[in-house]
Formats: sequence, C-alpha cells, structure tokens
Amino acid sequence: MNEFHEYVRAVFSVAGDIVIKSMMGGYLVYFNGKLLGDICNNELFLKRTPTSDRLLADSELRYPYEGSKTLMHVFDRFEDTALVLELLDGMYTELPEKKPAKVR
Repeated sequence: MNEFHEYVRAVFSVAGDIVIKSMMGGYLVYFNGKLLGDICNNELFLKRTPTSDRLLADSELRYPYEGSKTLMHVFDRFEDTALVLELLDGMYTELPEKKPAKVR
C-alpha cells in the first residue's frame, strides 16, 4: 500500500468500511464488502452505476488498465465530503452483492 491508497481509505471511510486489496498488479476497492472500483497508477476508478453516472457526469471515463473491458469514472473530487457520502450511499444500493465463495 502507498500514500494514495491510505488517502483513498481515509477519505472514503467517512461513509463506511473501506478495504483495498492487491489483485493482479492493481488494487480493488471494496465498500462495506461490495466492489466499488480499482486503483491503478495512483488513480481511483469507480464503477458505473446510475448514481455514479449522475453525480460524476462531468468526470472522465477511462479504462483503468490496458486490456480492461470496463469503462469507469476517474474520481478526483476527494475534498467534497458531501459528494463522497452521497456517491457511496447510492452506489452501495446499486452494486451487486458479493458472490459467495465456491466450496472446494
């Protein structure tokens, strides 16, 4: 983990539990157990949901890494706590539940 990861965790923790996990060269960001987005090259990419599309309509849409098939919002408005709270609250209700682990 680096300073940017800790910054994302600190800012987003006002809304709930934030976990950042290393995964295949990048990092996945979970909010209260649901996958919220990715951190790649010290940029935060958030999944597209109706709430993120509405609240982040003016943000840049990009693929988080080469070969990605998921276009995501680049998030950089960390100082806007009201936005962070509204965004995460809305996205949480729209994101799918975590899939149960497969029994081996």
